[in-house]
Amino acid sequence: MTHPTPATHPVSTRDRLLDAAAELFYREGVGVGIDALCRRAGVSKRSMYQLFGSKDEVVAASLDRRAPAYQALLLPPADDDRPPRARILHVFERLEESAAEPDFRGCPFVAAAVEVKSPEHPASLVARRNKDALTAFFRREAERAGAADPALLARQLTVAFDGASAQAVVQARGLDGLAVATAAALLDAAGLRARPED
Repeated sequence: MTHPTPATHPVSTRDRLLDAAAELFYREGVGVGIDALCRRAGVSKRSMYQLFGSKDEVVAASLDRRAPAYQALLLPPADDDRPPRARILHVFERLEESAAEPDFRGCPFVAAAVEVKSPEHPASLVARRNKDALTAFFRREAERAGAADPALLARQLTVAFDGASAQAVVQARGLDGLAVATAAALLDAAGLRARPED
């Protein structure tokens, strides 16, 4: 689940640092030291501090850099014209696929926010913004499907997503369909049942 960098463009020091940070922080946690991060990126500490005022800023910026690729991994493409139920379940299907990979460490945004603890930490703010974006996707699809309470359903789906992600990390194994089944049960309970044509 790393963010690939196109080989056709030279990689800036900033991008090299953020790519290394995204990889290291996701795999080993945000407690990774500046020395290890700079070694991995091939960047001096002086260069890092010229680009960022603190390690906290690096953590937040690396999460921000990772966000577009993570959203592309989870969300259906813009030209996907399936019904809302199928589009919502797509997210959970992608989670199931990711959770089966040996390098899966859960949702990078939840992982970072849990580690830094403070809700005002720059990384927590990035994490919250990205989790809110996922909830907003669920809400739009729930509205399109005519759910009685789209906001509540969207929050429930986000809780199911984060819970399933954490479960895969804690148990150190794939979800075996649990995430999709849980999301489907929430959709059924909200009246967004599968139709024969779906």
